[in-house]
Amino acid sequence: MAGDNTLEFTESNFDAEVMSSDQPVLVDFWAPWCAPCRAVGPTVDAVADKYAGKAKVGKVNIDEHPAIAAKFGVQSIPTIIVVKDGAVSETFVGIRDEDTLSESLESAGATA
Repeated sequence: MAGDNTLEFTESNFDAEVMSSDQPVLVDFWAPWCAPCRAVGPTVDAVADKYAGKAKVGKVNIDEHPAIAAKFGVQSIPTIIVVKDGAVSETFVGIRDEDTLSESLESAGATA
């Protein structure tokens, strides 16, 4: 459930790929059984394509990596966070459109 430019964040790569990134990072917390997560998936993939090389966009499967979800207090999915310089700059719960996610990444310093 990911496009060509959409990364998979795991417990083994999360700190390096997200928290230590020199680019803004959009993280989609999802699960395969979650219908709204599947609905927002193509939007996240489109954002990943739009910002390829300028920001990181990826997904965390909360069933496989519950510790990451717990660390960020994720209680409902989909939850999408934007991380800039190792800190969460924005959090969205529920489905969001491409423009909203793009604006959030641009506010964090990405350029389309």
